[in-house]
Amino acid sequence: MNYSYSFYRDHLNMLRIKLPENIELFSDFVEDISTEDEVDEYITYVDNVMNEVYENYEIQLNITSVSINKESTIVKDLFPIEENHTNTIETEQFRQLLLIWKNKIPERFKE
Repeated sequence: MNYSYSFYRDHLNMLRIKLPENIELFSDFVEDISTEDEVDEYITYVDNVMNEVYENYEIQLNITSVSINKESTIVKDLFPIEENHTNTIETEQFRQLLLIWKNKIPERFKE
């Protein structure tokens, strides 16, 4: 992955991911993914867009949505508090972020 990231536990001991400010909204999206099967489903959508099976694809979760396009993926905060409520990342980097999160899901609820 071309972006820095780290993991930490919040005050409820939930595993979270810290991303750079310019893509930090993607952490809200991936943290809503709770199973490896769900990640695999989203990776399939990404692959289908990258392989031009779909022109684009949108996924909406609790507080965010992502719009996946061949070159870039945009995350949008659906209930913005601040003015900046979208971030953009290269679609291949988004796919890598999903894989990184998938590998951490088994640790998510461990103490």
